[in-house]
Amino acid sequence: MIKLRLATIDDLELLTYWETKQHVIDSDPNDDEWNWELELKRNPEWREQLIAEVNGKPVGVVQIIDPDKEETQYWGNVEQNKRAIDIWIGEEENLNRGYGTLMMNLAIARCFENPVVASILVDPLQSNIKAHRFYKRLGFEFIEEREFDGNVCLVYELKRTVENSAEIQ
Repeated sequence: MIKLRLATIDDLELLTYWETKQHVIDSDPNDDEWNWELELKRNPEWREQLIAEVNGKPVGVVQIIDPDKEETQYWGNVEQNKRAIDIWIGEEENLNRGYGTLMMNLAIARCFENPVVASILVDPLQSNIKAHRFYKRLGFEFIEEREFDGNVCLVYELKRTVENSAEIQ
């Protein structure tokens, strides 16, 4: 029903449009505009930008990074063998339909396909109570409160376990 595919320059118009949606803006209100045209042409080893599709129709975006290697060092000093995930749903009509859960499950499995990945980080805004419940439901545990680029966020971590490693088999 849902799959992840690599984002390409052909997704530029859609991604630029989704960035104008209020629920996307609300998820990171201090974010400088992402240069999709530049970023879709780049494929650094530390990042995957993915489009989530339901029956061939784009519904959201997933970004998976290696926070230790990410060039801006957004996460600061991070141990090796971790990943960080950002997701969002593009259209309001696709919110609260289970797509976020499916997207995260696919992203988590993708991260843990690499046997050296020990854990996954997420950083929802402190004010985003729904996101906190969402990540906890997926097994993420609260680590700390931190400020990222002027936003107060709660950092959650999902550690590799026998269960989530077996799910990718």
